[in-house]
Amino acid sequence: MSPRAGLTPDRLTEAAADLADEIGFENVTLAALAKRFGVKDASLYSHVRSLQDLRTRVALVAGGEMIDRIAVAVAGRAGKDALAAFADAYRAYALERPGRYAATQIRIDQSLIADTPALRRTAEITYGMLRAYGLAEPDLTDAVRLLRATFHGYCALESTGGFGAPRAVQESWDKAVDALHIALENWPQEEKNDD
Repeated sequence: MSPRAGLTPDRLTEAAADLADEIGFENVTLAALAKRFGVKDASLYSHVRSLQDLRTRVALVAGGEMIDRIAVAVAGRAGKDALAAFADAYRAYALERPGRYAATQIRIDQSLIADTPALRRTAEITYGMLRAYGLAEPDLTDAVRLLRATFHGYCALESTGGFGAPRAVQESWDKAVDALHIALENWPQEEKNDD
């Protein structure tokens, strides 16, 4: 391949996402990506500004893919059915696309993503599912953080073989989702201060 033949930011991002799934997101470098295309590292800089730029692009693509899966799973569902579908789609993506999933967990400069369609869609779907539980701010933010921490923690442990007990991992996952549903239905209300 000639040094710039066919290289575009989108093509590089997709290749970096594939590479992340193969070798781990933390191991994706511009040098590794250049090697994949048979070009010198410097030729990538006309398409991406830096490694951070590339990683941000991968995170945004992966976040879009993930929420697309979740949206299909939760369509037409509410309450516990929506929560279980959301959780299962989240977990499936994390386990099937480990490098891409890792990219979704990085901190991204909010000014870069404020107007990103995937971010808006993620908020709409997640908050919409949680509003069915009767939650409003600031409880919505707290509930999102609980779900993300639970789902991410579970997926991170599962992907590294961190669950060693003889009980089936799927059964524990199902119980965790049941417990989250109960927590959301019985969300603790903040005490109002009438001073």
